[in-house]
Amino acid sequence: MRSVIAGLLVLAGFLGGADTARALDWSSFSFFATRAQAPDPAITTVPRILRYGGDSAAGAPFIFKDPANPSRTVGLEVDIMAQLAPRLGGMPIFVQNRFDMLIAGLGTELYELAVTAPAITPDTAAPTVNFSIPYYTTFGQIVIRRGDPAIAGLKGLKDKTVGTLKASQIAEILSRSPDIVLKTYDTATEVFADLKRGEIDATVVDFPIAVYQARPDRALQFTGDPIGRIQYAIALKRGTHPELYGALNTAIYAMSQDGSLRRILDRWALWTPMMAQEVDDKRPMQAEPSAYEHYVEASTPRTFVSEVERYVRFLPQIVRGVIRTLEVSLLAMVAAMVLGAVLAVTRVYGGPVLGRAARAYVDGMRGIPLLIVVLFIYYGLPTVGLQLDPLVAGVLALGLSYAAWMAENIRAGLRAIPRDQMEAAIVLNMTEFQALRNVILPQAARIVLPPTARNFVSLIKDSSLVSVLPLLELTKTYQQISVTYSDYFGTGLLVAAIYLVISLPFVRLAKWAEIYAGRGMSRVAP
Repeated sequence: MRSVIAGLLVLAGFLGGADTARALDWSSFSFFATRAQAPDPAITTVPRILRYGGDSAAGAPFIFKDPANPSRTVGLEVDIMAQLAPRLGGMPIFVQNRFDMLIAGLGTELYELAVTAPAITPDTAAPTVNFSIPYYTTFGQIVIRRGDPAIAGLKGLKDKTVGTLKASQIAEILSRSPDIVLKTYDTATEVFADLKRGEIDATVVDFPIAVYQARPDRALQFTGDPIGRIQYAIALKRGTHPELYGALNTAIYAMSQDGSLRRILDRWALWTPMMAQEVDDKRPMQAEPSAYEHYVEASTPRTFVSEVERYVRFLPQIVRGVIRTLEVSLLAMVAAMVLGAVLAVTRVYGGPVLGRAARAYVDGMRGIPLLIVVLFIYYGLPTVGLQLDPLVAGVLALGLSYAAWMAENIRAGLRAIPRDQMEAAIVLNMTEFQALRNVILPQAARIVLPPTARNFVSLIKDSSLVSVLPLLELTKTYQQISVTYSDYFGTGLLVAAIYLVISLPFVRLAKWAEIYAGRGMSRVAP
């Protein structure tokens, strides 16, 4: 309730390859030990701008928005890439993409590398994808409600309902035990929420996820022995920059030997005995867990005032998300109106052949889910050599889809104008085109305005579907903020209210336009 009140206060102010995906052992790459940290001079075609894809909505500790400063993208993998890229002779550039679209992004060459460990598993591998040697080895951690009986390990989960993440290595391990009732979730936030509600008996997630999203929660506790052996790697498209694959493995191995990887893992409180054994490093802690402590401190408000301050911190992100949402919606609506008008005129005045073609487009697009159109245009068209910018793809998808609905509205407006007006205009020596432009369309516009305003309200809401693209509009911003603060409720109310405020003027416009159209039609009626 406190987060809801804080959110409302802030709102008030605001309204003012598969074969290479198998596990690889460090010992297989011992010949890299003598390599220097600088990039191999023989490697001259590694990209100077090294783009890596990840999902900042995946949550801590991988890639996420800094709770103390949401304009910054931080995380374990951000730090690793900051060390890796200079060794490869490049500058790291983060590219946002959905975690379930990371491999697809490699195929479309949106970036050269893909990180965000939970998404990079052998199950997600494709024949065109390679994986680097692992940069981190970990295990599955059992988490239960505080005070519940301890669970010894995998055998202790027998006959229990256990939650984990979809398409994860842990899900694969647990699915091999027929006595475990397995439930899978899209996000760790959902897993732990169900655990605290008593919907599941325990959860097993990757140790890093448990450290950041369960350990700070006083309602939860760790229990049991480690489950499985999980390795995190970096994915890259096979055949593109072939020299990058070897250079990447060289750099990862060098980081494991010179201590830089160890220091990063210590800062994020993720060094484990399993990792120590993997790289044969028995030294004590090499760096303070400053990144972990900062995350816990910044993401856990202790007073009402600190919670309000938390909402204030992410308002600039919300504003940018609103601007991008309006940009996408307005451009898509213009495209939909132009194409819709062409389709409507073609159906009414284009003759039988063109009319049937326009009708086929309208019927076809109205029958295809908008999300399919969005995914096809951005991820499907590159297979035939057409790669579009995310903004262009989002606008085009919305515009093409809504054009079908606009075409029917405009066609209805054209049909509502008495035919004798066209005939009278032709008698007055106008061409059919002049009559259409000067007589028919101005009157039809009165009729079309109300449904157009309603369609625009729907388009604003449907613009949330472009969040599946690397495009930070309002819905994607909501996902990032909610994961960062583990607050889907208060932030969700805030974002829903903003969508409502954006839409309300156009709802009122539709009502006014209906009155205006009614007055106009009273003069048009014979």
